[in-house]
Amino acid sequence: MAHRALLYVWFVCCLSGCSIAAPLTPGATLLSGLNEYQGEMAGHGGSTARWPERQRAAGSLKLIITATVGASAEFYRLVDLDVRRREFIITMRETSVRADRLKEMKEELSRMNDEIAALKPVVRSQLTALGIPSGPEQRVEEAATRGLLSLALDSFASDGGSRGVEARSIKVGQFIVSDHGPFATVRAPDGRTFRCVIFGAAEDGAGIRCDRLQ
Repeated sequence: MAHRALLYVWFVCCLSGCSIAAPLTPGATLLSGLNEYQGEMAGHGGSTARWPERQRAAGSLKLIITATVGASAEFYRLVDLDVRRREFIITMRETSVRADRLKEMKEELSRMNDEIAALKPVVRSQLTALGIPSGPEQRVEEAATRGLLSLALDSFASDGGSRGVEARSIKVGQFIVSDHGPFATVRAPDGRTFRCVIFGAAEDGAGIRCDRLQ
């Protein structure tokens, strides 16, 4: 199982002293999994025939959640709702739906959105408890991970639409984290700015590396 492989990688890392400069972490792995999921969902397009691929993407994300956050019924439900919302929206857009059924689907979408809004604070508290390296030399990476996870949760299962020109930003402690898509920037309290990128893949474990900009 994928989550067992991830746990094994972290276990070996700990035994070896995690000597690599930027270690694999649960937070970065979850973030990578969320990004991969969103990318797969976008890649599968809006065809009703692609629902098996969307289901498989959701299943893979749940494995990553299990390996990083743990068995979270709330997070699993959030993923299920995201998939169901997508199927409803695609069906309404791509097929001829009777007027009465269309009204029922819109009402169901509204109920799903309400449930999603209620679930996100619960999942956010679970992410807050996620183990992320937080030593003096890892404060930038910790801020980047927590900030990007929070932004990813904000946009998950939402009608936010495509990314705009402006980078989305969030304050994490005294750090300002900005999501630019392929990379993030972190502005420290002393004015220094760091460029952060995720490396690795969710199924094998991922980490985050931050380098100071000159």
